[in-house]
Amino acid sequence: MEITFEYWYLFPVSALIATIAMSSGIGGAVFFSPLFMLALQLDAKIAIGTALINELFGFTSGVIAYLKARLVDFTLAKNLLLFSVPAAILGSYYADLVPEIILKSIFATGLLFIGYQIYTSWRKEIKEKLEAEHQKEFEEDFESKLTDSSGKTYKYTVCNKGMGRTFAAVGGAFLGMISVGLAELQEYHLVAKCKVPTPVAVGTSIFVVVITVLVASVGHFYEFATEGGAVLEKVVNLVIFSVPGVILGGQIGPKLQKILPEDKLKISIAFLFMAIGVFMLYTLISQ
Repeated sequence: MEITFEYWYLFPVSALIATIAMSSGIGGAVFFSPLFMLALQLDAKIAIGTALINELFGFTSGVIAYLKARLVDFTLAKNLLLFSVPAAILGSYYADLVPEIILKSIFATGLLFIGYQIYTSWRKEIKEKLEAEHQKEFEEDFESKLTDSSGKTYKYTVCNKGMGRTFAAVGGAFLGMISVGLAELQEYHLVAKCKVPTPVAVGTSIFVVVITVLVASVGHFYEFATEGGAVLEKVVNLVIFSVPGVILGGQIGPKLQKILPEDKLKISIAFLFMAIGVFMLYTLISQ
């Protein structure tokens, strides 16, 4: 196997992607899959599998930071994992039966919808109207309370648990099939719908994604190892630069998330989702 420095630039690019993913809760594969398929012209299976490998390492690095900060709601995570993990297994198994263009079209449209919903729910006028009401509600009537390592206490209620379980299952299935979907749907449910504090929502979402990605990526790991040859060599030459990058970004992102204004972060996420959705649809149309 020949190791080359052809993809050295993936180190800084991957660090940037992981930083964005860890600070916002967005799955890094949302960026990696288009990068590998469009910029590097890799086969879809190689691109998706390699994106999952990067997401696994990057999110694992990030979740360690969120665990140290005590920002993971384990009860909520367990309830979501009961649905996301089995769905990811099924998604990985049946990935070849569903045309890739259909899955990507649905997901791109979904990103546009989710981004728009997050934006409208966090617009300044809506926030100003509901801020006092929600603050009073959470002070007097809340289901969950979490205190982080700095001593800050978060009070919140996870609304519409049925929607959360459905999104976990759908997101897990998409994660298994095209490497993206779970983190984005959880972001919509926890942040836009339930108003769960951003640090808790992001930390818990990343924890769920790490476990689900680990399960979903087993099949890809096995396929790369058994196929060997040029495929395995290509993957190795990609990940030797991208994995260190996502590990670095996984540590920077949680620290950045603490200092970013919550409102601006939400609006940025909304526009980012919509931009990615438009970009994905454009690339599908232009194929």
